Amino acid sequence: MTLPARNLLAEEASPYLQQHSDNPVHWRGWSPAALAEAKELGRPILLSIGYAACHWCHVMAHESFENDAVAAVMNRLYVNIKVDREERPDIDQIYMAALHAMGELGGWPLTMFLTPDGKPFWGGTYFPREARYGRPGFIQVLEAVDKAWREKQQSLAESADGLTAHVEQRLAGAKGKAVLDRDSLADLAGRIDGMIDRDLGGLKGAPKFPNAPFMHTLWLSWLRDGRAAHRDAVLTSLEKMLAGGIYDHVGGGLSRYSTDAEWLVPHFEKMLYDNAQLIRLCNWAHAASGSNLFRVRIEETVAWLLREMRVEGGAFAASLDADSDGEEGLFYTWSREEIEAALGDDAKTFFRYFELAAPHGWEGKPIIRQTEAQQTQGIADYAQLAPLKAKLLAVREHRVRPGRDAKALTDWNGLMITALAEAGRSLGKGDWIDAAAKAFAHIVGASEHGRLPHSMLGTKKLFPALSSDYAAMTNAAIALFEATDDQAYSAQAGHFIDELDRWHLDGEKTGYWLTASDSGDVPIRIRGDVDEAIPSATSQIVEALLRLSSVTGDLDLWEKAWTTAEHAMGRGAQQAYGQAGIVNACALALEPLKLVLVESTENSSLVPVANRNPDPRRVDIVVPIGTEANRPLLPGGVLPPTDKAGAWFCTGQVCLPIVTDAGELEKLLRR
Repeated sequence: MTLPARNLLAEEASPYLQQHSDNPVHWRGWSPAALAEAKELGRPILLSIGYAACHWCHVMAHESFENDAVAAVMNRLYVNIKVDREERPDIDQIYMAALHAMGELGGWPLTMFLTPDGKPFWGGTYFPREARYGRPGFIQVLEAVDKAWREKQQSLAESADGLTAHVEQRLAGAKGKAVLDRDSLADLAGRIDGMIDRDLGGLKGAPKFPNAPFMHTLWLSWLRDGRAAHRDAVLTSLEKMLAGGIYDHVGGGLSRYSTDAEWLVPHFEKMLYDNAQLIRLCNWAHAASGSNLFRVRIEETVAWLLREMRVEGGAFAASLDADSDGEEGLFYTWSREEIEAALGDDAKTFFRYFELAAPHGWEGKPIIRQTEAQQTQGIADYAQLAPLKAKLLAVREHRVRPGRDAKALTDWNGLMITALAEAGRSLGKGDWIDAAAKAFAHIVGASEHGRLPHSMLGTKKLFPALSSDYAAMTNAAIALFEATDDQAYSAQAGHFIDELDRWHLDGEKTGYWLTASDSGDVPIRIRGDVDEAIPSATSQIVEALLRLSSVTGDLDLWEKAWTTAEHAMGRGAQQAYGQAGIVNACALALEPLKLVLVESTENSSLVPVANRNPDPRRVDIVVPIGTEANRPLLPGGVLPPTDKAGAWFCTGQVCLPIVTDAGELEKLLRR
């Protein structure tokens, strides 16, 4: 039975899909019913994938999807399906890989043409309504693809079969396992180091993304092998982006990327995952460098998060749009006159610490940024500067706000919960740990039959979860366990791994699928090996298994992590890019670190040392003196004595002698 000849997006749980519910296009969400309709009608599928904070998605919507003439052609020739890539990253990865296989650059909106059984045969990204930018007009594209489908259906179907097989081999294929060795991390870190922009930070050229998985590789290389140049590359990259326009100097938080090489002009959307990873990187950078820059930027970013991104129940929204009132960056940019009106006589002081920049080709108001000297002085004089920023923020609050995608994504929330718990420990911010715990409880409370949702918006929930959801929430649970010493979190982590095994483990027990075994609407079941702006699902799974093994002393979990890592590296050897997350996770598998601290909770000298020396390779377990139950196992099944204070530092299956002096522990953790 065909679906109603009208737009069906109004009841969807995604704000992005709801944004398109008034389009004259007869949109369907991705569903078995929509796929069945295409088969019944014998029509190709026009698949459009985007997300709420995507600027060019809005442009294409305004130009084409809101246009009656364009919609009439779409409705006559195609079954039109709209997908929120954040709700369905599995669908997005499949068709993005198909576009790359066609030799096209990726990006969003992703516009793909599929056979009625969902196999891709042609596509692109943004198409203007009228021909320009060297691109054909969208109606031209629609009619040309329809003509090709009618006249060359057999050859297009064969081409789609071949392309689908190629994508399946790339995203789902088994390539055997690879031996894990130390050289993989060193080799990748060396190659990334060769791409670093020594003057401006980040990778050479433009646009510039934060690229957290690469920064993580360089940081692990420094921690493990003492490569100071790799540490400095991360510190320089952070310093440069935190001075640039990509950072919101008035309200805190990082935009998704800058369009130029100098971190100046961002695409102004703010994503939850970028800011989670920024908090983690700045936390490590603060501990290693002692620079107050990183502490202040963490505090500003967390303040933004708690002020603007919390949804009812305590979880965190996915993103803020780049546009307000139809203009990109309007909410965030300032003219000199606006700043002078807001600050009065204090404007002169403000301009000692900041400058306004409007580069060639930028049509909006200027962007606030700092020079290196201004950033250094601004941190030194922060008590004087903070009230001026607060005044500007108060003025900005009266502007038309950018749209907020208020859906709570489980895996992105897991990343932020981990970041908040870790930074809360390091900087002594109990309220951040409380906020992380509240978000965690909200996500867990949305479970049904023990299973997590992937996404929720109010009372609407999208099931089933992806493997990345269980992995991110396992890591979040362990971060909260480290921060609170509450055993309930480690038990919850064990439950998440049980559900991951039940719904995602492959038949040979060599790894995990991204989608659950009862997900009936995916054309290909893929692994989730490829990093995007966040580490891949597979890398997060390996880390989750390793960290839970360290907490519990369960060697079966470690074996499972090792097997998953070996096979992921085997598949990764066939990939061209996007494997940094897996290499980073494999480095953890080779040398997992565990620190067990026995100490009085009232008179603690060792725990603060561990807290102010965060290390992404290490799991910390605090045991109050005199504890008999829930004592963690040291390697070899040894229980640490709890009659006196002490610290046991273990690498893999080997522990160093007990340390009882705080100064000695500091030296050990900084070694």
